[in-house]
Amino acid sequence: MTAPETLLDPTGMDERTTDSTLAPRPGTLRGLTVGLLDNTKANATALLENIAQELRREHGAGEARLYTKDYFGTPVKQELLEQITEECDVVITAVGDCGSCSAATVADGVLFERAGVPTVSICSDSFLMSGSAMAGVQGFPGFDFLTVKHPVASLDAEQIHQRAVDAVPDVLRILGVEA
Repeated sequence: MTAPETLLDPTGMDERTTDSTLAPRPGTLRGLTVGLLDNTKANATALLENIAQELRREHGAGEARLYTKDYFGTPVKQELLEQITEECDVVITAVGDCGSCSAATVADGVLFERAGVPTVSICSDSFLMSGSAMAGVQGFPGFDFLTVKHPVASLDAEQIHQRAVDAVPDVLRILGVEA
């Protein structure tokens, strides 16, 4: 008789991935360190830095620290997750502007929330369904993430700045900060 086979769940679901509790919201950004997680997609750094600039100028956020993932299509590596969690009070991760990178951007947000850090994941609106599907796969179907108008990669500096300005109200809403 053969031994029973072990089935592996390809979604990565385990007992940790059924927690849909948000990290405590800060209420204010005054003096907080903002982590910016760039997934290496074109214009992700520019979008994140423009948002951070607006948060500092208009809402008193403290230092912004930029981090870069190894690859846009997979969730953040545990070592980088731990570093950002130790060094930052809130996180903004971007930009999901394709199927795999939007899913990974949302997965990153869920991972940071579960690690206790309030997070905003940013995807372009063309990939809302991909991001929503990943939230469900991660056991967090109501995970609130931000969408900006597609495209992002082909925008010039002025257009990226405008996308950032337009995104700030939703960044504040998701972080639980009064505008």
